[in-house]
Amino acid sequence: ILRTVPVVNTPAQALVNGYEIVKAFADGDPVKGRQKAVDWLPDTAADIGLWPRTEVNALIAGIKGEREGRNYDMRAREFEKAEGVTHPFGSRYRPQEFYDAYVFDMDGTIYLGDHLLPGAARLINELRRRELPIRYLSNNPTKDPEMYARKLTKLGLPTPVEDISNTIVTTTKWLLANHPDAVLFPISEDPLKRALVKAGFTLSDDPEEIDIVISSYDRTFDYRKLQIAFDAIWFYKRAFLIETNPDRFCPFPGGRGEPDCAAITAAIEACTRTTCVKSLGKPDPIMLQVTMEGLDARVEHSVMVGDRLQTDIQMALDTGMVSGLVLTG
Repeated sequence: ILRTVPVVNTPAQALVNGYEIVKAFADGDPVKGRQKAVDWLPDTAADIGLWPRTEVNALIAGIKGEREGRNYDMRAREFEKAEGVTHPFGSRYRPQEFYDAYVFDMDGTIYLGDHLLPGAARLINELRRRELPIRYLSNNPTKDPEMYARKLTKLGLPTPVEDISNTIVTTTKWLLANHPDAVLFPISEDPLKRALVKAGFTLSDDPEEIDIVISSYDRTFDYRKLQIAFDAIWFYKRAFLIETNPDRFCPFPGGRGEPDCAAITAAIEACTRTTCVKSLGKPDPIMLQVTMEGLDARVEHSVMVGDRLQTDIQMALDTGMVSGLVLTG
């Protein structure tokens, strides 16, 4: 996991080089990754202060030792002992201190499609073994928490519903707190609609009585829904627009994807000349606020792990939480 602050503060070329190294390892090509590390780390990472020079050299010693047929850890430890340093790239790193709570994005971080990503099960199982709080987040409102819990459990990560928050949860809670009597028109799939009805809201497709139009990730979006939103906001001038999440697309395996909520929001904004007044998914801090409810954990000593700088990492930065970026989404 890359720590966000060092990555963001490094020069552009260093960031590109670092990305290439990590991507090579993630793609299952450690030889390529280590070669790239040897090529750039001594002259770049140490010079910009990313790591001390001696610690960078420990990494290089380990890699070169492995090339010579020697044990990587043994060669790195020899160097570290001589230099009096210990660096996570030298020995097999084991954390000496743990965070109060661990918050993970799901899509692209824990799994992609119907498969766990490499290392995810080992990490989650170890955190569970240590009885450390784990929470999962998702901007995807096409599944409710119960559906996510079933999916994670099926993938080999038994998960209680209480450990999951997504934009269905945040949207419902925000509406209850701020507009409990509003008549809603959700442009969404069934899970969000079910949650809103269960919370006591009235849903309507009559533009004359709609108070709030909710844009969401809706694979059944059509011209009829756009017309209703247009009439409620532009013609009758009584409704305003919110969205469940600001994502432009949802990533799929193989580098593909499909349009997400932001595409529907953009269509409504374009024809009504209005602006969405509230986005209830990452990076809005409401997602972490809802997630951390009931946990005996300090926000500043908890960590958010995700695959998107614009949502996962930005939210962590905005709330003072430690962040970790993975390049698997």
